[in-house]
Amino acid sequence: MGRDAVDLVLEQWARARPDLDASPMGVLGRLSRVARIAERELKALFSEFGLERGEFDVLATLRRAGADGGMTAGDLARSSMVTSGAVTNRLDRLVAKGHVTRDVDPANRRSVIVALTPAGRDLIDRAVVAHLENERRILAALDRDQRDGLAATLRTLLLNLGDEAGDEAGDEADGEAGGEPDVAGGEARGAAAPAEPGAETRDEAPAAGRS
Repeated sequence: MGRDAVDLVLEQWARARPDLDASPMGVLGRLSRVARIAERELKALFSEFGLERGEFDVLATLRRAGADGGMTAGDLARSSMVTSGAVTNRLDRLVAKGHVTRDVDPANRRSVIVALTPAGRDLIDRAVVAHLENERRILAALDRDQRDGLAATLRTLLLNLGDEAGDEAGDEADGEAGGEPDVAGGEARGAAAPAEPGAETRDEAPAAGRS
């Protein structure tokens, strides 16, 4: 098995401070690197459909909710776990592109109903198929048992950190890789030492190969 950039960091710490157990860096550093690489790959895929990452998440949330009559902007914000301001900005762009409508709720004029247009529904139906294929490509090094085991382990970690499901599922499972993690670059031995796992420069992570 090959060595990654995090291995180099751990080896350097073992030499510099053999009294420290740096193994947590091996886990969180790799999670950060994978998240950053995956985020870049997902954003590249979404751009092929003329979407930004957040726009894909809005369309995916509306589609998986199965609400033909649409959702209120407030429900959409809660389901996406982003601020109302962020949702408003995403909706402005999607309305301009003709992918969603945004109308005053006739039952409550203080509320706004957001719904997919036929074009928006067609777009997200095509984009989510490509998105899942893209995610499978990113995870291609893992077989099904390894993927299931990793998912179970990460679920245990998330639950322990208080990230329990509410009535709405967040958009991270749709298209987000979890914010903007900082990720180390894969520096060769003899080059400048990579930054600490989880505290690295943002644009140094290698890209996953796209077929």
